[in-house]
Amino acid sequence: MSENNLKEVWNLSLNQIEKEYKEKGKELDFKLWFKMEYIEDDIQTIKVAVPSEFMWKQMISKGIVNTVKTTIKNLMGLADLNIDPVINDTSISNTENTPEEKITLPKEEIVVEKNIEKEVSQKSVEEPKTSKKKAKIPNSTLTENFTFETFIPGEGTSSKFAYNVAQAVAENPGKKANPLLIYGGVGLGKTHLMQAIGNRILEKGNENLKICYIQAESFLNEFTSSLLNKNSEKFKSKYRNLDVLLLDDIHFLQNKTGIQDELFYTFEALHKKNAQMVFTCDRPLKEIQNMADRLVSRLGSGMCLDLQPPDFETRRAILQKKLDLKEKDISIEIVDYIARTVETNVRDLGAALDKVLGYAEFIDTNITIEIAQSLLSDLYTSPAVGNISIENILKVVAENYQISVSDIKGKKRDKKYAIPRFIAIYIARELTEYSFTELGNEFGGRDHSSIMHGYEKINEKAQTDPSYMSKIKALIEEVKKYKA
Repeated sequence: MSENNLKEVWNLSLNQIEKEYKEKGKELDFKLWFKMEYIEDDIQTIKVAVPSEFMWKQMISKGIVNTVKTTIKNLMGLADLNIDPVINDTSISNTENTPEEKITLPKEEIVVEKNIEKEVSQKSVEEPKTSKKKAKIPNSTLTENFTFETFIPGEGTSSKFAYNVAQAVAENPGKKANPLLIYGGVGLGKTHLMQAIGNRILEKGNENLKICYIQAESFLNEFTSSLLNKNSEKFKSKYRNLDVLLLDDIHFLQNKTGIQDELFYTFEALHKKNAQMVFTCDRPLKEIQNMADRLVSRLGSGMCLDLQPPDFETRRAILQKKLDLKEKDISIEIVDYIARTVETNVRDLGAALDKVLGYAEFIDTNITIEIAQSLLSDLYTSPAVGNISIENILKVVAENYQISVSDIKGKKRDKKYAIPRFIAIYIARELTEYSFTELGNEFGGRDHSSIMHGYEKINEKAQTDPSYMSKIKALIEEVKKYKA
């Protein structure tokens, strides 16, 4: 693959996109997010150089790569096109590419080395085991940096109470607040707090305990696979013999009676042996539709904690903590600006900070308050609203298109209903962390492929039609401001 058939169209596409960004006053955004250099192509695939793997993932998640692909496909009339990255990681030492020099020792030195090696080996065997420092045994299901030390709860807030309860659970698993249910909107730290419990239990020298963190979707997939492969007993044995079960996003299990039954019996088995159980959900249990009453009763039988969006002081502390962990520094004026501007959740705070730091790193400049305001203006120009719900998205879209929420969730395929339905799906996908399968449940029990089709249809049109994108953005802003 060394042809340059698409080099000219690549440059033309980037110039066109840059022009569009300049017209919208987003020249800084273009310089930050379109740092891709053409290398070569074979008509169907273009190889590009990018600064880092982190930057490439950001380009994908923000739709940058898709924008370039769509522009090139429209210019060339291509049916499909791939863009593959080549990471330019300048942090890798040049010595890695240098063959190791072979050193030949005199025969006498080799004998001495062997004797020393033998002596050290014997000494290590003779030393009592108690003198060795116990190595930390990692748990493959837990994220190591999700700890209580990296969680900023804030004073006098709901997250402070949740933080204290979670610590108490970690200190005495199975004895306090069992089961523990943590619920709240997207990006508020539910998963972080849940995994912090597991990590603290391990830190206390309980590496022999069977601890498992798993998302509800993976739990369902594993259960389904066990039925297909006729090894359901192995699945039951795995989960019913745990010492600590950390099950994330249980709202995903709504409408799924089979896995609900299995979770009920798993709960009963674990509760009987005083195993600690922690669950997370994006809403109160009473708001989950089509969940078995007996399961809801069990899940809510312990302590339920409600996480709310962080206040200004907490947001500022979170940003400072993230800067410390990244070993980065920006002015307190910019920290305060981000904390005042981004009121939604911890994840959005992190995204805003990463955008500012990314610009400073890749443009090689000091960040001023004016640059920070420009970088974040398109994302956080309106007041944040805390938790964005699917129900509010449906209401806003329904009102704008003068139809009912039931029409959007319904089965009518007329354009009058299909387009608003696709737009609501697109907005829900952009503003929440619902998977396509979860959105299918929320939108009238549709198959995930139908939801994906609706999202891609709107995304493609929005990428190629600026006026349509403006309309979508206006709806998104309305959703953020909506108050039931």
